Amino acid sequence: MHMNQKHWLNFIDGKWCDSDDTFEVLNPATNYPTGTIAKASISDAVMALAAARRCADSRVLSSARPAERVTWMNRIAQEIRAIAEEGAKVLCAENGKTLAEARDEFVEAARYFEYYGGMADKIEGVSIPLGNGYMDFTVYDPMGVSLQIVPWNFPVSICARALAPALAAGNAVVVKSPELSPLGMCVLFEAIERAGLPDGAVNLLCGSGREVGSYLAARQEVDQIVFTGSVVTGQTILKLAAENATPCVMELGGKSAAVVFPDADLDQLMASVRMGIFFNAGQVCSAMSRLVVHRSVYESVVSRVEDLAQGLSVGGGIDGNDLTPVISARQLSQIQQMCQRAQEEGAVLVTGGEAASNSQGNFLLPTVFRDVRPDMTIAQQEVFGPVLVIIPFDDEPEAIAIANGTNFGLVAGVFTQDLNRAMRCARLLRSGQVFVNEWYAGGIEVPFGGVGLSGYGRERGQEALYSYVRTKNVAIKVAGE
Repeated sequence: MHMNQKHWLNFIDGKWCDSDDTFEVLNPATNYPTGTIAKASISDAVMALAAARRCADSRVLSSARPAERVTWMNRIAQEIRAIAEEGAKVLCAENGKTLAEARDEFVEAARYFEYYGGMADKIEGVSIPLGNGYMDFTVYDPMGVSLQIVPWNFPVSICARALAPALAAGNAVVVKSPELSPLGMCVLFEAIERAGLPDGAVNLLCGSGREVGSYLAARQEVDQIVFTGSVVTGQTILKLAAENATPCVMELGGKSAAVVFPDADLDQLMASVRMGIFFNAGQVCSAMSRLVVHRSVYESVVSRVEDLAQGLSVGGGIDGNDLTPVISARQLSQIQQMCQRAQEEGAVLVTGGEAASNSQGNFLLPTVFRDVRPDMTIAQQEVFGPVLVIIPFDDEPEAIAIANGTNFGLVAGVFTQDLNRAMRCARLLRSGQVFVNEWYAGGIEVPFGGVGLSGYGRERGQEALYSYVRTKNVAIKVAGE
């Protein structure tokens, strides 16, 4: 299989496999086909799960010396870096993001394997003193078979985010790729294939979420589920997983707020707004979708955000535009409906709110609403598009109440030069991560995950590795002591 092929396959038990049916993958910048991919069936899912189960039960991964897993992980990272340029072109064409952003996604995927490769030989238990006559220690066993369901917004990097720690801990993995953007993941798996893992260690299926995803999530042979996606789909998976008490890591999105105090550096803030809500057309679970601004600087912030939004170029990522398309015509329509409802509820449209004219692609103009009440739908529900709402506040307790006033809790931000205020807010904000004076500060080294409807469990950082192992305690009575 070559990266320039227009028809892509599933990877099952060390082989690339076709199927009788296909998905057509559209370029969201043009809505023209960019390729097709074999549509995995239930029988394909059965084969992939059986291969992963066989690999896990053979202990070929978990019984290997940890140093050997380190070698595999580093080899995978090298292979990913070698195909980053070609992979970026494929990802750009199917996903609409810029070539630079697509390239960064492959580089980040390589970094995940390097990072967790560095931890694969450091999964160490502890000795617990119980007094004379006893020896007691803990060991970490791999979960076994990890089912990983990947979203379409950052398919390559989010796949690597879960796949790398799973392999580092000695698990076999079945990955279910998104129907809307699966092709870059095929390139990723071509790189992984060249690293020489045992057959069945990694399997890739592009099937219907309703059919194949639901089937896999309900199977007793699955030892763990890792899901990133919408709340509704996550809740469906949790119900299926509950039948077998299958442990899950759930990352379900957010409605994240940045709180802006009067002493905030507004130039710094604008750089964060640019990345926080307009990067990847706002299709980011941790997007800065709410700006909660002190009334004394409210008008100034609104004016600067308006200028920023209107200054962005809108168009296909391949041409390096600032604002790229949303993933599908359906997604565009849903966002437009939310913008219309916001105006009906009394939000004031500053700019945008409609599709770009004279375009066949799925482009929404950069959109900003002001005078938004915290209880409005647009301030409570995830839009997953380039739509920012700006809400005023008068004092610190009110700002915290507004920021915490949704059912989500993925990330939050504070913009202030006052260290004491920043620390107070960081403690009080209900979220899994708090950014101070820069949205998206941090990186793959820091734990990431939410509270409330944003899900539970943590990905990234050292903490994530322990989602992929089970703790076992061994207690021994020593005779003669």
